[in-house]
Amino acid sequence: MTTPVDTAATARQSTAHHTAAEKARQSAAPTAPRRGEGVRRSLAHWLESPLATYYVLVGSTIALVAFGLVMVLSASSIDAYESKGSIFAVFGNQALFAIIGTVTALVATRIPVRGYRLLAVPALLAAIGLQALVFTGMGVTVNGNRNWLALGPVSIQPSELAKIALILVGAVILAKKRTLLGRYRHVVVPFLVPIAVLVIGLVLRGHDLGTSLILLAIVAAVLFAAGVPTRAFVGAALAAGAVVAAFVFTSEDRMGRITTWLSASCSNPDSAECGQTVHGLFALADGGWWGVGLGASREKQGWLPSAHNDFIFAVIGEELGLPGTLSVLILFAMLAWACYRLVLGASDQFVRIATVGVMAWVMVQAIVNIGTVIGLLPVIGVPLPLVSAGGSALVTTMAALGMLISFARAEPAAAEALRARPGVVRRSLAVLPRRGQGRS
Repeated sequence: MTTPVDTAATARQSTAHHTAAEKARQSAAPTAPRRGEGVRRSLAHWLESPLATYYVLVGSTIALVAFGLVMVLSASSIDAYESKGSIFAVFGNQALFAIIGTVTALVATRIPVRGYRLLAVPALLAAIGLQALVFTGMGVTVNGNRNWLALGPVSIQPSELAKIALILVGAVILAKKRTLLGRYRHVVVPFLVPIAVLVIGLVLRGHDLGTSLILLAIVAAVLFAAGVPTRAFVGAALAAGAVVAAFVFTSEDRMGRITTWLSASCSNPDSAECGQTVHGLFALADGGWWGVGLGASREKQGWLPSAHNDFIFAVIGEELGLPGTLSVLILFAMLAWACYRLVLGASDQFVRIATVGVMAWVMVQAIVNIGTVIGLLPVIGVPLPLVSAGGSALVTTMAALGMLISFARAEPAAAEALRARPGVVRRSLAVLPRRGQGRS
């Protein structure tokens, strides 16, 4: 006979069994992925891909060049119309050099590492020869700097080629002397003296301090990447600093700009020493959080000098606000990350040194340009890489990044992945019916 107590116990057991079974089913069921977890996993998986460096280099370069073309058109339109009768005058020239730079970069991506070693000396001789021609009748002086060379209707800046030449020659020499860099004379000769001294000296003779500082940064980066001992590195840095200081102290114009910047007391937009910086800050202030709109800048209407060159970042901030300036910073950060990844993955010392040299060139120049615009540095006069107007700078920078893309393609894992990837033509032909195949 079943009692009420037995019935209650049976019910409790049944309930407990049901609860345990339910918990077991819940634990066995697949857990729904949290929101955004799949995206993070996909991104992490993609970053681990051997082709991540290659794609980031290509993507960030294309994005910066395209963004620069749009902003050059916007920043130069009014000045170009007043001086040349067409709002597309400066933009058309920049677009032409962008096409030339694209072709140059594509060629650079196909040159093997051995080819760049062979190009080092010819590039150096060409850079020195062209820079020497600046001081002949073919040279052109712009704003007190004699560093342009007139070749018919086109003017080029040989010092831009000198950047690539110093990187390649430094990488070749220091990679070969890898085991000898503990001796001071092997550090100095022949890379520092006579090569670097000659190249930078020719640029300084043309009174282009901004480009000279970038060249010094390249030399320092190359020495650092090569593993030069600290004592030699510091000694070279002190010598370079002394030369730059002497060059600044002997120039009344440069001393005036630096003194005004250090005093932080200049608020006159009509001042010759700091008027450009003041108008640059005005542009950023006018832009605020969201900008005044693409093409609607007021500072570019004759108030801000070099709006499409050295101070294009100010126009970006005025027209596109914080999203525009952050986009530029993010793209440069992506470029730096790709270079860093390439350095870590490279087994060839030449590739490591050359990559660090290009990375220092682009990043230091970007930092100096942006620092000048926001008032953290005195006006030095260097363009924003890939963004500012300037044909020689654009072509050479794209060529240097094309070289890095070639290095990324040459990595064993990346090369294998590229070989395994079907080409565009093969993917297109794969969807076509073969001969003899009927249509269903």
